[in-house]
Amino acid sequence: MSELLMNQDACERVLLVAIELPGEREKTERSVKELAQLTETAGGDVIDQIIQARSTTQDIFYLGRGKLETLKNLCEELSIETVIFDDELSPGQLKAIHKILGENIKVLDRSALILDIFQQHARTREAKTQVALARAEYMLPRLTRQWVHLERQAGGIGGARRGPGETQIEIDRRLLREQIKKLKKDLEKIALQRNTQRKARHEFFNVALVGYTNAGKSTLMNTLTHATVAVEDKLFKTLDTTVRKMTMPNGREIFLSDTVGFIQKLPHQLVASFRSTLQEAESADLLIKLIDISDPDFRRHLTTIDHVLKDFQIPDKRFLTVFNKADIIPDSMNVALIKREFPDAIWISAREEIGLTRLIDHIQKKMDESSLIRSIAVPHTAGEIIAALHQYTHVLSQSYEDEVTFFTLQVDKDIWEYLLKKYNLDEKL
Repeated sequence: MSELLMNQDACERVLLVAIELPGEREKTERSVKELAQLTETAGGDVIDQIIQARSTTQDIFYLGRGKLETLKNLCEELSIETVIFDDELSPGQLKAIHKILGENIKVLDRSALILDIFQQHARTREAKTQVALARAEYMLPRLTRQWVHLERQAGGIGGARRGPGETQIEIDRRLLREQIKKLKKDLEKIALQRNTQRKARHEFFNVALVGYTNAGKSTLMNTLTHATVAVEDKLFKTLDTTVRKMTMPNGREIFLSDTVGFIQKLPHQLVASFRSTLQEAESADLLIKLIDISDPDFRRHLTTIDHVLKDFQIPDKRFLTVFNKADIIPDSMNVALIKREFPDAIWISAREEIGLTRLIDHIQKKMDESSLIRSIAVPHTAGEIIAALHQYTHVLSQSYEDEVTFFTLQVDKDIWEYLLKKYNLDEKL
């Protein structure tokens, strides 16, 4: 059974809480809907939700002391076990809310919930280390009786025990800081290994898929490369970067990578710890921003993606916006208006394999835009060099004279520099 599920057969009974700031009713409702999806992904059962209109989220009691007292009574009436807040709570707010709600009700915020989901879905050593670091940095200022050792001694969302015999906190701040220090060193080693892997792929054109969680990146990866990346209708199902080869119509091979999905209010600790994974996107020759166009909130998804990527200094020409799930667009959406707003976007359905030829053509076009035309003479006996030219470049023409073969090539600039250096070639412009 999942670590995030209770030890009993039934899911934890959860109450969601959010604040609606002035003029943000629809935004808040969408955020709470997403919080409910996250809760279900973590194994919780959403029993009810409270959205309170307030002018700020900074009150020490979040909702206000009076409303929090009412919330406590509602939890007793509905047998609520866990209350999840839609915003990240400060250590002071967390302590004040615990004091009102009592020891028997677990209190989590959005960040803690996302961290738990990431911990559940981490499979590789890199992902597990990244999540452990983010979780430790989140926990450091929030150490309370409800948090237990990072090895997760207890089940349930948030990893807490409740009731008689509750495990007392075993990690003090000094031990936690030591653990953070060790995890950072481990990540540095893993990042070095990942960088070495990226360099090994330098001779290929690299395309990275980035997008909101559940946008269909893994489905598109499987369709284009005939891979077997796990696909499931759950948020953050894919955490570990997957890289697969793909053969283009002109015979050239490229690498396609599927990166971790994004979400609004993504904990900053996660963004920082997953930096090495996101560098897969930073070093890519082309980034495909995959958007679920069937979601009426797709514009906010685009904004979230851009917000996460803003630190990576990636030129606009290296982005390609792709609208997925075009086969299930609701009737309420004005497709003509969206197409005028995003004239360069490509509309596809990865699941139904609609529009993929146009997408591949655009990838090919981006490859051609970054390519050079070069001529070179290679001795007939240089079999390894000739094989490399056929593998890594597009051979436009070739002719034979005496002991050499003359090639006219279309080749990516970085790949050409790699070939020149590796084989000590003497190019003829």
